[in-house]
Amino acid sequence: MFAHSPIRKRLLNSRLYLVTDQELSGNRETVKTVEQALRGGVDMVQLREYSLNDSQLFEMALKVRKLTSKYKALFIVNNRPDIALASGADGVHLGQDDLPVPAARKILGKSKLIGVSTHDISQAKRAIKDWADYIGVGPVYPTQTKKNVVPPVTLDYVRQVNKARLPIPFFAIGGIKLHNVEEVLKAGARRIAVVTGIVGAHKVAKVAGEYKKILRKYPWV
Repeated sequence: MFAHSPIRKRLLNSRLYLVTDQELSGNRETVKTVEQALRGGVDMVQLREYSLNDSQLFEMALKVRKLTSKYKALFIVNNRPDIALASGADGVHLGQDDLPVPAARKILGKSKLIGVSTHDISQAKRAIKDWADYIGVGPVYPTQTKKNVVPPVTLDYVRQVNKARLPIPFFAIGGIKLHNVEEVLKAGARRIAVVTGIVGAHKVAKVAGEYKKILRKYPWV
């Protein structure tokens, strides 16, 4: 693995990861949602807005970069290493059907973070072999953002990854809400990524703070 640079040390200390989706936010602008979530204690933000064209996505990335810098949070762009690089983001997040990690690394260099979505342990091990910096583990539960794409991996995969003691951080993701987040943490996760549970909330900052409060009940092991 890469040496623990400042950006990777920040990744290790990040526990609450917001993934944006304006279509699920009740018509609230993504930038406003992000700022409220950051006020609530979000450690990382992934800009994932499939409905925007390249120009719109880049302009939004610049705004989110400013906000995350202000709140000292990490900023990741989904599936677009070019926009991540151009906007000054901290890295990119890739799905299984996106650009391979080595190709994205050629664009971003060693100083940026690369995360990978995984749905089974073989994909997790492949991400490590490719020198990804972190993985997503999910979808744990059925989710509005991935309908009919990937079946839920359930808590079994969370337990499997936790037991494997992988050398990079993992974030459990997919359908994680306030009512079930403790189930995920009891299964071994110590970092979570949330979409609808935060972006769809009426009071974003308050809900983000509630997730953070629950996470503090489950310290590092």
